[in-house]
Amino acid sequence: MTTGATVSQLLAPVAVAVPDGATVLTADIEFTSDVFPFAVHADRGVRVRSVPLGELAAAIGPDVDVVVYSAVQSATGEVADIAAITAAARRHGALTVIDSTQATGWLEIDPDAADLLVCAAYKWLCCPRGTSFLVHHRSLSERHPTFADRYQPLAAGWFAGQDVHDSYYGLPLRLASDARRFDISPAWHCWMGTAPALQVLASVGQTTIGEHNVALANEFLAAMGQPPSNSAIVSVPADAAAIGRLSASGVRFGIRAGRVRMAFHLYSTEQDVAMAVHALRG
Repeated sequence: MTTGATVSQLLAPVAVAVPDGATVLTADIEFTSDVFPFAVHADRGVRVRSVPLGELAAAIGPDVDVVVYSAVQSATGEVADIAAITAAARRHGALTVIDSTQATGWLEIDPDAADLLVCAAYKWLCCPRGTSFLVHHRSLSERHPTFADRYQPLAAGWFAGQDVHDSYYGLPLRLASDARRFDISPAWHCWMGTAPALQVLASVGQTTIGEHNVALANEFLAAMGQPPSNSAIVSVPADAAAIGRLSASGVRFGIRAGRVRMAFHLYSTEQDVAMAVHALRG
């Protein structure tokens, strides 16, 4: 596993390793930190193509080299059909990159599904902003040897060394033999907060947290006259007056893709749901 600061920073070396003329497939409303690292390589023929998330698996063909998408969409909370996308990508030899930023902490993800799994920890893992993770599948080199040969730690420094305390000065190059070679020097205070946050979530358990979150999300949806979901993130339409009432009530929410987005986590309660519903419905 690699540690870093942001999703886009961790994906930058991945995008550089994609060959000239490659086709990258993603979802229409994918978060730009997953898309821009690849899109900036248009000058060497890298093409980023998007389809609706629900059509992602069907759109994977022999012309697709990389599939990059979020396990749960930031804007809508839509949960990807990871099994179907993975199966299609494996059939056609495409590299799979999954962003679990909006999922890890409440949603179980098959560890075998992604060749590369990236996660910004400041969302559902409740960590300070500035900590992120990238998990390399143990069979990455065997599955994608050409990519692996091109995949280099472009920001390598002392913390990427085989022995970090013997990597302060001078040559020769002596990087870690595993995914730590992609580590960047940590922002110490961010990681001091990350460790206890992860310990708290681990002590409760991802399954328990997920059941709690989705139950509250569905309670909210039912009160708003919407069908149930399988996600802890939900969005509903709201006019300016309703948005004003939410803000005045002290409800924490987001506006994404023109809709009000609510996200329910371990610290959310039924009282929070009732407050949000009351504000929206006036």
